Amino acid sequence: MRHLKQGRKLGRTSSHRKAMLRNLVTSLVEHEGVRTTDAKAKEVRPLLEKLITLAKRGDLHARRQALAVLRGRKVAAKLFDTIAPRFADREGGYTRIIKIGQRKGDGASVSLIEILGRERSTAKAETKKGE
Repeated sequence: MRHLKQGRKLGRTSSHRKAMLRNLVTSLVEHEGVRTTDAKAKEVRPLLEKLITLAKRGDLHARRQALAVLRGRKVAAKLFDTIAPRFADREGGYTRIIKIGQRKGDGASVSLIEILGRERSTAKAETKKGE
């Protein structure tokens, strides 16, 4: 039984899963939208929401905590300087998951996870590119 077992394993070891989610959240902050499988999108969402909440705090300790997850100082600077002020008066729900369809190769469900407030024209271009 898997009572009280939270999170998806995603077919990876714990270290591989942690590295993959860190890479995914870094790309998501950098590009403000990423096309990935439904399961990965659902796993990375809470991680990103916690990082944005940290960035809203804005102090040095929060920046260091974010840098422990993010890969790169430029990405952390973008999170703290451009993304966090966008949500200054919002209590949560900073992301959106849009289901795109099935991947051709293996039929996996694919979604677009994006940060709210992103330009919609680029999101539409990404979904068309993925089809």
